[in-house]
Amino acid sequence: MKNLNAAEFGVIPGHEVTQQLAQLFDIAAKNKYEKIVFSPGTYYINSEKCRKYMLYITNTVGDDEFDNNEVPHFNEVPFYLNEMKNLEIEGNNSIFIIEGKVTNFAVENCENVVIRNIEIRHAHPDMHELKVVNKSLFSVDFEIDKDSQYSFENGKLYFYGTGYKCAADCCAANAHWIGLIRDETPDKIKRVSHPLFAALRTKDLGDRKIRVYYANTAKFKLNDRFYLFDVRRQYAGIFINKSKNITVDSFKQRFNYSLAFVAQDSENISLINSYFSPEENSARKMASIADFMQICMCRGKIFVSNCVFDGAGDDCLNVHGIHFKIVNAFKNKITVRFMHPQSHGFNPLHTGDEIAFINPKTMLQEATAKILKSTLLNETDIQLVIDKSLKNHQKYVIENINACPDVNFENNFITRIITRGLLLTTRGKVCINNNYFKSTTMSGILLSDDAKSWYESGMCLDVSIENNKFEYCGETPIRIKPENKIHSAPVHKNIKITGNDFMNYKGFCVTAKSTDNLVVSSNKYCNNKHIKTVNCSNVHIN
Repeated sequence: MKNLNAAEFGVIPGHEVTQQLAQLFDIAAKNKYEKIVFSPGTYYINSEKCRKYMLYITNTVGDDEFDNNEVPHFNEVPFYLNEMKNLEIEGNNSIFIIEGKVTNFAVENCENVVIRNIEIRHAHPDMHELKVVNKSLFSVDFEIDKDSQYSFENGKLYFYGTGYKCAADCCAANAHWIGLIRDETPDKIKRVSHPLFAALRTKDLGDRKIRVYYANTAKFKLNDRFYLFDVRRQYAGIFINKSKNITVDSFKQRFNYSLAFVAQDSENISLINSYFSPEENSARKMASIADFMQICMCRGKIFVSNCVFDGAGDDCLNVHGIHFKIVNAFKNKITVRFMHPQSHGFNPLHTGDEIAFINPKTMLQEATAKILKSTLLNETDIQLVIDKSLKNHQKYVIENINACPDVNFENNFITRIITRGLLLTTRGKVCINNNYFKSTTMSGILLSDDAKSWYESGMCLDVSIENNKFEYCGETPIRIKPENKIHSAPVHKNIKITGNDFMNYKGFCVTAKSTDNLVVSSNKYCNNKHIKTVNCSNVHIN
């Protein structure tokens, strides 16, 4: 094996290594090294010295969310791998501390890559905790977390760090995404309004404390922890694009600006033995601005095993395709469009793929065709030449049948998830086994499918949910809910829910609509409300 020792090229523990790191990967790519080895220790990265790359990352910031002085989708990336094959990166449990906002890792056009034994941390991240340490009828005292840098100017609190400075009450009137953890439910995080909304004035008390005056303080409780952050999904933790056979093993990611792990238009992706969670004794209880994992338009197998997911600003795992709207058709040439502003700029519709024509009202497949040619026209439109002529094109959206991976999600621990645990919409074989869902504000598992909001496809045809624990789910622990307006036939099929333990939930433990061949058996329930179905057929309950 042709090894490359990072220390020999200036990537030395205890030092700032931003530029040396970029040069290291240049050398590895040029000389086709098979293994890069880092010495154990702590390294430092400065975002302002990182190279920048144009990255269109699915389910992240839309074009209209960028400021006038920003170049849309231009990402600082310290670890950038492009067109590399048969490569192993051995971190030897090294720690990389990043100052500023970046996409931590980007892997594009790569094949057979293993990344292992690396920990990513961020210094002074743009996520800030305000903890209630005292309250009266008309005032609340907050303590600011030890990691945040702040200033108090003209009666207003500001947070700052490399690449940002913002008022603590920024967007307070409209901010509905703020995280709240209450003292009596330390494993539960939910979305609430901004704690500084309706504040009358603010006073600096010194020693990392502020006093905020209100007309009424009834909504606050002692030891409440509020998490303030920039909700824009401008970056990612790990981004995998147009790549095949990528494994991330024993990786610790303590914070990221947006989605923690994104794979799009890729094949065979594994995440094993990893932690997406704050470091021990962290000032924060959240590790991700948005989802922990987002798998979009991928193929082959998605394997997630023996991981800990703790503190996400959105779902733990979302596996989906994209429903493209047909905006123009002439004979066998059609133009399809990305419909959600946070997904565009890449082409996952390949020559030779089979596409399905889906009625968005029923969410049912009415015809199929094969792609003969595929061309990305601009950021939102793709032109397809297919093997048949199409009539009534305005009636349909399309789904790529070949971009529907199998999913294995097993032996994982999920806690403090602000929305759902798993959101799944894929035709592939799905196995969800031996996981512990501890406190999701919404459902533990949602099987969806929509063509009107996020446009995330598609129907689920083979799902096994076995031997999992669901504790303190804020909504129905397992919810099967395709977003069809009209029920003319089942959308989801062949769902098996067996051997699960539903704890501390008062409502129905399983709800389903428009589903065929649903088996619910040998589960342990915490109440007498087991399952509720609407427009389902062949339901087997034991």
